[in-house]
Amino acid sequence: MLIYFSLLAAALYVLCAFIPGQRRLSGSGLSAVAWLVHGASLWFAVSHFDGLRVGFAVMLSAALWISVLVYWLESRNFSLDGLKVLLLPNAAVMALLPIFFPGLPITLIGKTVMFPWHIVVALLAYSTLTIAAFHALVMVLQDMHLHKIRNNQNQHWLNTAIERLPALMTMEKILFRLVSLGFVLLSLTVLSGVIFSEQVLGVAFKWDHKTLLSLLSWALFGILLAGRQWRGWRGKTVLSFTLGGFIALLMAYVGSRFVLEVLLHRSLA
Repeated sequence: MLIYFSLLAAALYVLCAFIPGQRRLSGSGLSAVAWLVHGASLWFAVSHFDGLRVGFAVMLSAALWISVLVYWLESRNFSLDGLKVLLLPNAAVMALLPIFFPGLPITLIGKTVMFPWHIVVALLAYSTLTIAAFHALVMVLQDMHLHKIRNNQNQHWLNTAIERLPALMTMEKILFRLVSLGFVLLSLTVLSGVIFSEQVLGVAFKWDHKTLLSLLSWALFGILLAGRQWRGWRGKTVLSFTLGGFIALLMAYVGSRFVLEVLLHRSLA
């Protein structure tokens, strides 16, 4: 079932990506169907008998799944045709990724009640901050476009997509909504991780690279929000902190899972 739902979701995403803007209503409905099918494929990817299967591919697929939801909601208020062309093809690729890299199972036998909730909150935090990082990269391209770096005719399709995006200030407001939500979820992840570790290991943290990188990411996003609130940070500073925090989180979760699952064929749990 995973293969069928993943293939269908990918096909629908590709179709949605190339529906003209004047057919926004039908495209919006089709993207909602694609999102639901993608969600079903994630369910089959994660479900595994008496446990969970949460690998790096599932994490990336879930991140794009949340991204499509945000796009669908925001497209009701803004014209996001340019973002659609950039986002949906990537969502199609990520919908297929768990087929090739299913990950290793994590059993729930002997785990506390907190454990699956910790996994879910961590996945949501990662997904939301992935959206923020993707959004920040789009803003970098948009800023370059506004500074007249568009003379290369080989990139005319990208310029056309960027010109359809909302104003840069609107994009920045959306970015901070995403970062704020992601920071709250990441804080809950750290807190639930502390509780889980104390229940099972008897210590607050297991001081490995995953913990340190997660805390570094949490600190960077916290500093960013504080700087925005009290110093009015904008522009390149905002983008640098957003991307820096995301890279730290990427190395903590996806990077470690990729090395263990794909290169070493071991489970992270």
